Amino acid sequence: MAGFEEMWGDLAPVGRSPQSGGYFRQPWHSAELELRAWFREQASARGLVVEEDPFGNLVAWWGSTAADGKVLTGSHLDSVLDGGAYDGPLGVVSSFAAVDLLRERGITPTRALGVAAFVEEEGSRFGRACLGSRLAVGATDWADARELADREGVRLGDVVEGPADGARSTLLEGVDTYVELHVEQGRALIDHDAAVGVCSTIWPHGRYRFDLTGRADHAGSTRMEDRADPMLTYAATALAAATHARATHQRATFGRLDVRPNGTNAVPSQVTAWLDARADSDAALADLVEAIRAEAATHADHDGTAVAVTPESVSGEVRFDVPLRDRLAARLGGVPVLPTQAGHDAGILQEAGIATAMLFVRNPSGVSHSPFESAETADCLAGVEALADALTELVR
Repeated sequence: MAGFEEMWGDLAPVGRSPQSGGYFRQPWHSAELELRAWFREQASARGLVVEEDPFGNLVAWWGSTAADGKVLTGSHLDSVLDGGAYDGPLGVVSSFAAVDLLRERGITPTRALGVAAFVEEEGSRFGRACLGSRLAVGATDWADARELADREGVRLGDVVEGPADGARSTLLEGVDTYVELHVEQGRALIDHDAAVGVCSTIWPHGRYRFDLTGRADHAGSTRMEDRADPMLTYAATALAAATHARATHQRATFGRLDVRPNGTNAVPSQVTAWLDARADSDAALADLVEAIRAEAATHADHDGTAVAVTPESVSGEVRFDVPLRDRLAARLGGVPVLPTQAGHDAGILQEAGIATAMLFVRNPSGVSHSPFESAETADCLAGVEALADALTELVR
């Protein structure tokens, strides 16, 4: 499959940091726009017709889209800040390669087949994970989404025109099946000694903003006992989050901070921290977040600070379509079926009533959202074969 390797080589330098080797492919910035142009070029080279909705989601169609029962594959092209090469683009490149393989096999779809590139899946610019797919299915309202702002204060509505008069995207009308291939973001396939697996469920997960307020003061002249330091409250809360998550075998991460006034010689007046929390059930997620919030409140009382917690996005457990999952797992020779703790556009489409399945490609390190994310070429090619087999099952 020379086509896969050639496409992968084309993408390798786009948005890559020469310092870290990681990728900066934030939506509607230059690297991501270059990838969108690449997507259109690949579609054109294959005679596929590209449609774009008012939010920037792209689908390249093979076959007539007049009838319902359309099949969709693909993933996303954006990255987290300083992210890995595979998260997202592997699914898009593999989808084009799978189209090539279907044609080599002499298969002509009896149902329209689309390759999708959903925008702002990571939420790395506007803070809302899977924003493009949420807008595409109507799970998020444009009137709210357009007010989202990035770290520079640029509103989403400033970079995307959006639909007129509150209209919704029609890009996915008639789609009844979606299969997304993705690099695994964990170590399960390593343990199973398998190159490819099928996903069963997505853990419940959410992003929560902790606003911790205190009083700015001099770092030298203010006695420790006279301070109202929100950084101390944050530090204790972060440690408590790790303790609770480990004790219950869940996940809790404070990965982003905003400190004011952010001076080396000043006690901060405010710390804003974002918690990413994930758990194996909706109840466990609620319990975990409440335990962390309660710890923050206790430490705030002790430190003379205040805390407010705001959920910014919360997604419940997603169970992928069981008949489709089992059908594809059997078609692929009984590959492992496993859950994931990571959110995906596939989860949004499943919750919108589209029968959805996910395929995973082994990640030999288990590391993701990092420049060290990786996958072996042989495993990627096995993923293309598996995706082509799955699509063959669905389109002919």
